[in-house]
Amino acid sequence: MKKIVITEFMDLPAVESLRKQFNVVYDPKLVDDEARLLTEVVNADAIVVRNRTQVRGALLDACKKAVVLGRLGVGLDNIDVAACEARGMKVIPATGANSVAVAEYVVGTCMMLLRGVYQSGNEVASGAWPRGQLSNGRETAGKTLGLIGFGGIGRLTARLAQNLGMQVVAYDPMLRDDDKVWTLTGVKNASLNDLLAQSDAVSLHVPLTPETKNLLSAERIASMKKGAIVINSARGGIADEGAIAAAIKSGALGGAAFDVFDPEPLGADNPWIGCPNVILTPHVAGVTAEANTRVSTMIAAEVASVVGA
Repeated sequence: MKKIVITEFMDLPAVESLRKQFNVVYDPKLVDDEARLLTEVVNADAIVVRNRTQVRGALLDACKKAVVLGRLGVGLDNIDVAACEARGMKVIPATGANSVAVAEYVVGTCMMLLRGVYQSGNEVASGAWPRGQLSNGRETAGKTLGLIGFGGIGRLTARLAQNLGMQVVAYDPMLRDDDKVWTLTGVKNASLNDLLAQSDAVSLHVPLTPETKNLLSAERIASMKKGAIVINSARGGIADEGAIAAAIKSGALGGAAFDVFDPEPLGADNPWIGCPNVILTPHVAGVTAEANTRVSTMIAAEVASVVGA
């Protein structure tokens, strides 16, 4: 019976569907047991991972038989794709399966940060009444959302934001100025500099590559509209976290929502400590009950198709 190794958490019904056909080794904590992981993958026909498993180096060398690698998500920066393909291993991400979750995270945190009133629960419960200081929040309608990257998730985010009355501009060097997507979506094509200058909220939707590393640099952050907010649900390392936190503390920026960091988890000396109006989450923007089901079901089917062929 062919073997599939799943190194991180996966929706259990999808795991059980694979067990009907294959010998499945499933342990959500396998990623943290390097010795066992290296042993298990040696005779595996397929590997299924999320974002923490680093498929390169020793782990990739240990994959003697694997013909397919399923990624429970869309980012591939934890995988040496070229090396996998050179070994004849097909890499399959769950493209589109978690788009709704990420888009809702972006729009939801955007609304929360602009309004600025949702973190007062403890004060109100203790008898305080900070009505005056919380009466200057901003409405989402009429604001401009700038999307850096305009792929599938960016386009869905744009549609949700437009339904709230936001104007949306996007920067994506992979798209031509005359691409029909601009007309179809009603989103304005902008240069990166113009987008940063006019946006009330900026959301990142690009992969981490040598070209995008530190794309939102301290210099570019300094050029942003006063009071703007930054949302990063893409990858850590694309934005200068220290510069953003400093800009929020100084009043130049209005807040930030970060779901991804460099490094993960955050260290004790991270720049977010003491930073007001920030939402920090542990790389879960694309993980909801529904998204996990879609992602897991998709990858289970794709991996089974390759292994069973």
